[in-house]
Amino acid sequence: MEIALIAHDKKKVEMITLTMKYYDFLKNHNLIATGTTGKLINENTGLEVKRMKSGPLGGDQQIGSLIAENKLDLVIFLRDPLTAQPHEPDVNALLRLCDVTKTIVATNVHTATFIFEHLLKDSKLEEESKTK
Repeated sequence: MEIALIAHDKKKVEMITLTMKYYDFLKNHNLIATGTTGKLINENTGLEVKRMKSGPLGGDQQIGSLIAENKLDLVIFLRDPLTAQPHEPDVNALLRLCDVTKTIVATNVHTATFIFEHLLKDSKLEEESKTK
């Protein structure tokens, strides 16, 4: 699975906590992140993350191009809705692309947790069916 991880500055701690909690799941997938988020995830969890540019420097657009090409299965974008973002048009474009391409996207930690728990449940069921 190809998973993009993005977090605004005030949500980076939540992203690190989330990736630590789901480390065993995430280590088996290809992770892509915007620059600073990817660096922090790697430094704090040891997960291997392909890093794009920082969001405001084009990283959101780089991830958007992967969405447009149907190269991502899931986007976790922990947004800070209470702080103005100088690159808000890029953020909106990325979310619009997720909608247009029907790419699964979570914009808060509770939705991301729900998705990861569902994927974990599915993978456990799949493993059980293979052993029968």
